[in-house]
Amino acid sequence: MLPLKLMASLLALAVATPTLAAAAPPSASVPAPPSPPAAAPAHSLYASRELWATVDVCSPKDQPNTIGIRGSMPSDGHAGDTMFMRFRVQYFDASRKTWVDVAKGADSGYQPVRNSPSASQLGRDFQLVATAGPFRLRGVVDFQWRQGARTVHQATRLTTAGHKSPLGADPPGFSAATCRIG
Repeated sequence: MLPLKLMASLLALAVATPTLAAAAPPSASVPAPPSPPAAAPAHSLYASRELWATVDVCSPKDQPNTIGIRGSMPSDGHAGDTMFMRFRVQYFDASRKTWVDVAKGADSGYQPVRNSPSASQLGRDFQLVATAGPFRLRGVVDFQWRQGARTVHQATRLTTAGHKSPLGADPPGFSAATCRIG
């Protein structure tokens, strides 16, 4: 008999593959704005070297089955705008040869980011419960710049290696595109 949490994950995926679920529910999040994002032409924000996502924690001995995702986003130059990041975990489904969102508890919702004149970073750790393994994981970070309730810019980045984060990496300096747990 499968635990109730695992059965919910299996039903959410609606496929006969091993599943993952976060060990604890995500923290409270800031709801997404009701209005659709404004259409924007190519903008320097999207090409910025300060716009990235990385895996900065990958199942260290003191935090087994934990993946940490960190994002960096540049300011859009408007002091009154607010910035947000949303962190999601995906696993690679080898049978379907595609990346799939972890069914439960691996989505932070939109989190406010301190708006600084240059780039701001934020990170989120997820401890996962694996029913089988190993699993190859990656992170997805959604970025939003808002004026009031209106989204004026948005972008999404998959995790990549080679980024420097001043905090949270385990071991210090760790940056990867994917993480293997289980």
